[in-house]
Amino acid sequence: MSYTVLIPARLSSSRLPGKPLADIGGLPMVVRVAQRAAEAGAARCVVAGDDESIVAACARHGIAAILTRKDHPSGSDRLAEACEQLGLSGNDVVVNVQGDEPLIDPQLIDSVAQLLLARPEASMGTAAHPIDTLADYRNPNVVKVVCDANGLASYFSRATIPFSRDHADEEWWKTATAQSGHAGFTPLRHIGIYSYKAGFLREFPRLTPAPTEAMEQLEQLRALWHGHRIAVHVTPDAPGAGVDTPEDLERVRALFAG
Repeated sequence: MSYTVLIPARLSSSRLPGKPLADIGGLPMVVRVAQRAAEAGAARCVVAGDDESIVAACARHGIAAILTRKDHPSGSDRLAEACEQLGLSGNDVVVNVQGDEPLIDPQLIDSVAQLLLARPEASMGTAAHPIDTLADYRNPNVVKVVCDANGLASYFSRATIPFSRDHADEEWWKTATAQSGHAGFTPLRHIGIYSYKAGFLREFPRLTPAPTEAMEQLEQLRALWHGHRIAVHVTPDAPGAGVDTPEDLERVRALFAG
């Protein structure tokens, strides 16, 4: 199937200022991300930046990029503008790859794009992998997702879901991990990659924010609140780590240096 990868890139970051332009092995991080994404089966890969310095850095390395407004409240709003600038039709498939994922697996991008072909009832696609430690299951910074029997998301949360009423975490965890492969039972960590039809992506920023979205600080809950379905691709492996902090950046730099 033909699809477009869009990579939103915002220059300001509270924890890592100038993050898209951070050097990783001689290249800006956003260029590293785009190069990885270009290895997937997308028809094209475009960076949607909020600053001319991002667009210029991409141009120097042969990466397609467009300049979007600085005042977008979310990455989804930025991508909706990008769809307009690129003239994408309503049925065109878009995959949102975060601009701080220089280790993104190209096969994962393809798999998330294919979800919308395999699951036409879904407005969005995303990914998850089995959680392999009790600490991650309990960590509110690790977003969990529970799926139904058809591989569609029932809910996303920072809380420990699914929650065993009758068993302590430790006891239930041993049982859950022993059942690995049962995606509806094994705790799943959400991976922040999304596919959409361009028409839905344009509509999404106009949907009323959901109370659950505000409580959990998870934008995808807006889609569920309004009755849209999200198909989930479950991969057995955790993706390469993203870059949120200076420590993350140094770890990824070491990988590219090696």
